Amino acid sequence: QVQLVESGGGLVQAGGSLRLSCSASGRTVRRYSMGWFRQDPGKEREFVAAISWSYGNTDYADSAKGRFTISRDNANNTLHLQMNSLKPEDTAAYYCAAGRKPVLLTPSSADYWGQGTQVTVSS
Repeated sequence: QVQLVESGGGLVQAGGSLRLSCSASGRTVRRYSMGWFRQDPGKEREFVAAISWSYGNTDYADSAKGRFTISRDNANNTLHLQMNSLKPEDTAAYYCAAGRKPVLLTPSSADYWGQGTQVTVSS
């Protein structure tokens, strides 16, 4: 069992930055690939960024490339998402996910989810 708790969301103006964190607990959590997804009300949950457990390889949605950076601190079981140059369309609830697949690119590939943290970008 893996427990995930996100933090760092909030209200920011367009062009600003936020750093999301996800604290993970449970056995062998460092053996799980991890990722960030986001969801607007009435829309499907969508992939944002992922990082593998093995070599730390990263993947990003096209909307996140060049602006967001995913990283993990295995010593402290923490996942981060640095978000720069935020846009109003980045407004959503952001969810941390963990799973045993080599990489998490779709919501169905995740085994565990956090409760989400809201990010609101004003224009």
